[in-house]
Amino acid sequence: MVTRDVPRTVANGWMMLFLLFTTGVLIASGIVWGAANEAVPVVVVLALLGTVWVVCAGGFFTLQPNEAAALILFGKYMGTVRESGFHWANPFYLKRKVSLRRRNLNGATIKVNDLRGNPIEIAAVMVWRVADAAKAIFDVDHFENYVAVQSEAALRHMAMAYPYDDFHATEEISLRGSTDEVSKALQQEVQERVAPAGVVVEESRLAHLAYAPEIAGAMLQRQQAEAVVAARARIVEGAVGMVEMALDKLEESKRFPLDDERKAAMVSNLLVVLCSHESTRPVVNAGTLYQ
Repeated sequence: MVTRDVPRTVANGWMMLFLLFTTGVLIASGIVWGAANEAVPVVVVLALLGTVWVVCAGGFFTLQPNEAAALILFGKYMGTVRESGFHWANPFYLKRKVSLRRRNLNGATIKVNDLRGNPIEIAAVMVWRVADAAKAIFDVDHFENYVAVQSEAALRHMAMAYPYDDFHATEEISLRGSTDEVSKALQQEVQERVAPAGVVVEESRLAHLAYAPEIAGAMLQRQQAEAVVAARARIVEGAVGMVEMALDKLEESKRFPLDDERKAAMVSNLLVVLCSHESTRPVVNAGTLYQ
């Protein structure tokens, strides 16, 4: 059975305090007068009224800002008070208070396999608050623990749905390269899981993301190798463009006519100079290319 918040209006505490104080003074004065005049029936009636007065005095309670109180009468939910201040309600009401303030959940680091089966370590931080006090109290047991467990389950499921990184540059959503998309997906999944507790997730982001120690070294070498390959590809692309530009300029000037063999030699030399990992050392050729 799903419980929903029902707004409940209660009496002003200061007004009821004044009424009870006035009534208490009258009852006490009546008891004193009855005892002095030996009016036993009057004393008995006023004593019973005094007992009622004591019971009514137990109906006072206070609420701070962003705090709610669920009222329960003999096991039946009667409504929720959200207005802060000094209140009075039926003294037989059981008052279950719940904070409506924003809370931080800094999840523990867990180990899980990503989409490609690589073991990773991941943790998330979440900002949440109680929006429906009745659901938080009656529909789940210990809603704070419920939120912690469900957020961890959502994080595990989300981590298994994406790869750690997009190694092939296919614009695939990954945990490391698509932070905003992953955070949005995590927030949505956590919200779906904690909705039965009347909780609203306002923000959820990854706080820790790394390869598991047993494969961290190998993955670091892979990343370094991919970075070297990407850099070399960029260098070769730029070198080819520079060689083409140099040949075009020479042909336009027509001051240095080159046959195919000389062009091939020039291309080879320029590519060696531009693509070499170390500084090149010039070699002076005293003869000609034909000797």
